[in-house]
Amino acid sequence: MQLLDGKKTSNDIKDEIAAEVTKLREAGEKVPHLAAVIVGNDGASLTYVGSKVRACKRVGFESTLKQLPESTTEEELLELVGQLNENPEIDGYIVQLPLPAHIDEEKILLAVHPDKDVDGFHPTNFGRMALDMETFISATPFGIMELLRRYNIDTSGKHAVVIGRSHIVGRPISILLSQKGKGANATVTLTHSRTKDIKALTLQADIVVSALGIPNFLKADMVKEGAVIIDVGITRVPDESRERGYYLCGDVDFEQVKEKASYITPVPGGVGPMTIAMLLKNTLLARKRHH
Repeated sequence: MQLLDGKKTSNDIKDEIAAEVTKLREAGEKVPHLAAVIVGNDGASLTYVGSKVRACKRVGFESTLKQLPESTTEEELLELVGQLNENPEIDGYIVQLPLPAHIDEEKILLAVHPDKDVDGFHPTNFGRMALDMETFISATPFGIMELLRRYNIDTSGKHAVVIGRSHIVGRPISILLSQKGKGANATVTLTHSRTKDIKALTLQADIVVSALGIPNFLKADMVKEGAVIIDVGITRVPDESRERGYYLCGDVDFEQVKEKASYITPVPGGVGPMTIAMLLKNTLLARKRHH
């Protein structure tokens, strides 16, 4: 079993981006600028946005954090999105999800200009990704593909089973794995909560990508020997014995499944760090497009 070390790989990517930014700065050119918008005080969201801001500092990006109160109206948020769309200094930005219940997430995401949508959530960017055109690929699937490529995992002709059909991970990764190109060319089965006998499908899989959000869902008896296991799930499980009052758990029963896997991502330290690294990569791409 070999660990797919997202933390190390993401640091390698950040070093590569930092070197490009240094060249831009030395040439007197504009460095990339990423903005993040967060509404409310969701603990996980605040932690995640904080890590994005720190990552920007590390690679030499400019960053702006717009933190709005829970009471922010949909109209006020749309106004801010409009301002960010028009601001030439901002190369790309994200609106951190989830948003408060009184705000229509779809309306907000549609208002983000596709050229600044470094999260890759806008239908224009999703459509371009599906058509294998240059675009911003959603950061988590982008990170998974990069991890597979950098570890030289052979995906061509392999059977990949994706668990979960979200627009953010499940659907895009199923499309990317099936496309032509290095680190792709797989035969993909997309499964979800209504799929009958998921175990029968995962037992056939050379690659399993689980993005379900159910702790320890994928057990050792559900995977075959030598399978590649990508665990996208990350759930805060309450535990009063721990200092934080919780621990992070993936979709995969890691201790048992690692005995059968050829490659496996840990949680934390697997897909999570890759997501932030690829967000930075998208922001660098946005800056190149704008200038």
